[in-house]
Amino acid sequence: MNDKLPASTLDPETSASPCPDYPPVLREFALLTEDQLVASREATLAHWDRRSNLWLFGYGSLIWNPGLPTLEAVRGKIHGYHRGLYLWSRVNRGTPEQPGLVLALDRGGSCTGMAFRLAGEGAVPHLEVLWRREMPMGSYRPAWLPCTLADGRRVDALAFVMRRDAASYTGKLADPVVRAVFGCACGRYGTTLNYVSRTVEALRESGMPDRALEALLRRCRAQAAE
Repeated sequence: MNDKLPASTLDPETSASPCPDYPPVLREFALLTEDQLVASREATLAHWDRRSNLWLFGYGSLIWNPGLPTLEAVRGKIHGYHRGLYLWSRVNRGTPEQPGLVLALDRGGSCTGMAFRLAGEGAVPHLEVLWRREMPMGSYRPAWLPCTLADGRRVDALAFVMRRDAASYTGKLADPVVRAVFGCACGRYGTTLNYVSRTVEALRESGMPDRALEALLRRCRAQAAE
């Protein structure tokens, strides 16, 4: 794994934030080692026999870019957690100097998303890729959550839940901070604004619009353009 963080490609004179609370002062962090990633994955999958099919719950970019082969994709809902922009992104959607934001599951409420059924046979290499994608800094806690599918089935689905003790946890952010991020944050995979816009669009196209996220995007995108 390449531990080197990309430098910002934005011009500081044109991307300076007018928001006094952005960019944030973040604690130091370190990428998980390969051994730590393996230990996390093995602990999470300890009950799995390596043959039975698995379910994965996607609530953000996994909805429109699962990145692994699936046997089935069904709308699903989990209780006890809700979706929000709770994770600072210093690589994928921002930089250490101008962090972006990505979605996470935080405690309380409920969340609709896409449940993906994975074939047990041959799943291990794909799960290794998934762990490198979702767990590079250990900001999430992998968890098996009860998920009710749109057709009434109930399954336990693997989801990545926000760790509130993580260095990149944002807590509740005010609109001016989100607006500043939308205006300037860009990382390895593009801007925060594009990430949120694509997720909002994918949720709506899948028949499960997130009204709160849509409203936040509408408010802060319009303000960022002013």
